[in-house]
Amino acid sequence: MRANCSSSSACPANSSEEELPVGLQVPGNLELVFTVMSAVMMGLLMFSLGCSVELQKLWSHIRRPWGIAVGLLCQFGLMPLTAYLLATSFSLKPVQAIAVLIMGCCPGGTISNIFTFWVDGDMDLSISMTTCSTVAALGMMPLCLYLYTLSWNLEETLTLPYQNIGISLVCLTIPVAFGVYVNHRFPKQSKIILKIGATVGGVLLTVIAVAGVILAKESWNPDITLLTISFIFPLIGHVMGFLLAFLTHQSWPRCRTISLETGAQNIQMCFTMLQLSFSAKQLVQMLSFPLAYGLFQMVNGILIIAAYKIYKRILKNKHRRRNSGCAEGCHNKKSTSPKETRAFLEMNEEVAVPRGPSEPMVGHSALEPPSHISSCA
Repeated sequence: MRANCSSSSACPANSSEEELPVGLQVPGNLELVFTVMSAVMMGLLMFSLGCSVELQKLWSHIRRPWGIAVGLLCQFGLMPLTAYLLATSFSLKPVQAIAVLIMGCCPGGTISNIFTFWVDGDMDLSISMTTCSTVAALGMMPLCLYLYTLSWNLEETLTLPYQNIGISLVCLTIPVAFGVYVNHRFPKQSKIILKIGATVGGVLLTVIAVAGVILAKESWNPDITLLTISFIFPLIGHVMGFLLAFLTHQSWPRCRTISLETGAQNIQMCFTMLQLSFSAKQLVQMLSFPLAYGLFQMVNGILIIAAYKIYKRILKNKHRRRNSGCAEGCHNKKSTSPKETRAFLEMNEEVAVPRGPSEPMVGHSALEPPSHISSCA
């Protein structure tokens, strides 16, 4: 596979003596500490998120992988196509176009798991999709890059970060497996671990994203076109992922999950591939895109969470008004408890979207209101 570069000296094998840009020079010890701390933090975060995974639900996703299949179609079908169309529509420079395409071919990032938790998505599906997309990236990344760069007359070899993919898999699967075990053996304690881990993890990821942008400020390229693409690209991914999930009759929690998984990419993997494949001079024009993409996907995720919380509050208020309006006609008047409100929200969401092939009916019909919600019909 080859990338469109001006000379063969851009290949890492021919440019080993070349220095990195000023903004990318990091002391070896500091880089090692930052890498180790990030790995430990991600391990603890995935352990806490693994505490939300139930073996029965996880097995149902594996046995009937309809939701996972839709997610993979979004990840390696829609995102690379969107990246290619954006790069050609905005007439980007060759090295910038390749940076956008590499980002579109990367698997889903861990940050999507945190977003999914805060919008009451399907955590079992979210973690399954992140794992499966990382495994599929071993074959789908080179395939997508090869197909979409056929018409670009490429000259330089792209180096795929297989080691980075392997490390991502280890940091993802082992902590999640421990979290699943804790949730199976100690379900009450796992809920506490999950809430603390999701909160602390979200704050730490925000801090790391902001710190990364500040530390790499020298490598920022003030290209308005590139910044515009980095802003709209994750938004397009979220919207298309949601629409495809909706059209395939996924439930609302799954629609939200697939939407967030589609738009949130693995920024670290994109960084690694760019650094392995391009010279320092070319990196100056390229690295601002993954930096901006990571920042904007964080901002977009926070805005999506805020919008969902507002929507959830509106539904709660609607439920309270309904209860207060019919309280006089009901013989058994009860106050609205958090469990009742949660059941009301889940009931409304399940009624809204038909179930897909991977969502068999369990127990009562989704159209039947839970027995502990008082009805005035």
